[in-house]
Amino acid sequence: MFRQAAHRLFTRSTTTTTTTIRRLYSTEVATDASSGDAAFVEAWKKVAPNIDPPKTPIQFMEPRPPTPSTLPSKLTVNFVLPYAAELSKAEVDMVIVPATTGQMGILPGHVPTIAELKPGLLSVHEGNDVKKYFISSGFAFVHSNSYADILAVEAVPLDRIDPAQVQKGLSEFTQKLNSASTDLDKAEAQIGVDVHSALNSALTG
Repeated sequence: MFRQAAHRLFTRSTTTTTTTIRRLYSTEVATDASSGDAAFVEAWKKVAPNIDPPKTPIQFMEPRPPTPSTLPSKLTVNFVLPYAAELSKAEVDMVIVPATTGQMGILPGHVPTIAELKPGLLSVHEGNDVKKYFISSGFAFVHSNSYADILAVEAVPLDRIDPAQVQKGLSEFTQKLNSASTDLDKAEAQIGVDVHSALNSALTG
């Protein structure tokens, strides 16, 4: 009986949601930094009328660029690490990221996408100039307005990686994997092999 009731409720709510609600794209959500969150400010005044309300996150956000009516010639890229911004609003021709599903090229006009990133080569193409980075992991957010936000846990310019150290690390982790006796040791060694193999492929490819 409980399963039947739950099924009816779930089916009813699903049907209602799919027919009446459409989530807005990020570029369709208005951001007014001057007004802030009016509901929050109003609630704050009721509780502490003598204290100015603190700023809310929306007040620090820049207005989102609208989706252009024509295909833009450039892709605007933000490439961010936890401690630095490698690229900020850089206009480029293309970015290729190491998605978990394979290498993914991002051009102006790309459909909105969220891609999980794996250890591998990220390349930024602008004319004849190509900047290459090795990234550990992260996510790529491609928006409908030809903006791409790339968030990586760690990234190193490819020309700063020592090929000899990569080969040494790959050999060491391969030996550890072959001699591992516990599941934990095997998992740690496999991660080391995968990362160093990806490093080696990025350097030799």
